[in-house]
Amino acid sequence: MFSIATLWIPFTITAALGQVARNAMQRSLTGPLGTWGATNIRFLFGFPFSILFFVVVIFATGDAVPWPAASFWPWLLLGALSQIAATALMLLAMNARSFVVTTAYIKTEAIQTAIFGFIFLGDHLTVLKVIAILIATVGVVITALRPGGEKGFAELKPTITGLVAAAFFALSAIGFRGAIITVPGVSFVTAATYTLVWGLFVQTLVLTVYLLVRAPDVLRKIFGLWKPSMLAGFMGAFASQFWFLAFALTAAANVRTLALVEVLFAQAVSYYSFKQPLSARELSGIVLIVIGVALLVAV
Repeated sequence: MFSIATLWIPFTITAALGQVARNAMQRSLTGPLGTWGATNIRFLFGFPFSILFFVVVIFATGDAVPWPAASFWPWLLLGALSQIAATALMLLAMNARSFVVTTAYIKTEAIQTAIFGFIFLGDHLTVLKVIAILIATVGVVITALRPGGEKGFAELKPTITGLVAAAFFALSAIGFRGAIITVPGVSFVTAATYTLVWGLFVQTLVLTVYLLVRAPDVLRKIFGLWKPSMLAGFMGAFASQFWFLAFALTAAANVRTLALVEVLFAQAVSYYSFKQPLSARELSGIVLIVIGVALLVAV
């Protein structure tokens, strides 16, 4: 039976599709802007679109512009700053010899989100949902591995980097959900969009100041490439809008587990666009992801 509560499912799938498109656009800008410059465009150029989304939502819902409780700000800062920290660790992993292993550990985000959600927000998951999260996570870890990559599991550094990065990604999801559910007296759509505006504002401010101090030339290049950056920023804000709508309706662990369908979308793009064949290992991982996600939605 359809209900408002089940909208988190199409919201999450839409967000995952938007994220795949945004990642593809950002990838094309990494060369001229560097990794941090390409990362900042999702915030810097996404922020104006979040304001536009908020104006449309206010007119559509008739909600008053909310004034959040004091508890909103710690949750928001946790979400915004944790996402930046997680991104920094992920970029560090990209330059490491054990990138593949680190990436596999990063995929434990859904499990850590479930743990943090229970500790900090009291989000309760059924036994079947926990099983679904575990199955899907195992599937995505298998898919992320590459031949010979398993040798790095004995190394301490990639283990710590991957697990800590996953922890920050998980804390980011918990922080944003915590902020959304503290916005009083408005619809879940307004609460989610309001949180998105402030989240992108904080992230834009932090990364822009960082680039201004450390790499002012990158900022000049960003504004010189404003046309492709604008499109990437829109897709980033679009994807985030639907992530936040999903966070408003269900436990963050549910959202981050279903979000693993992004792996399926990315694999499909690689197969059809670049004619990259799937190995038996990747196929087995995909099967586990599908089983886990199907079980999560069914229960």
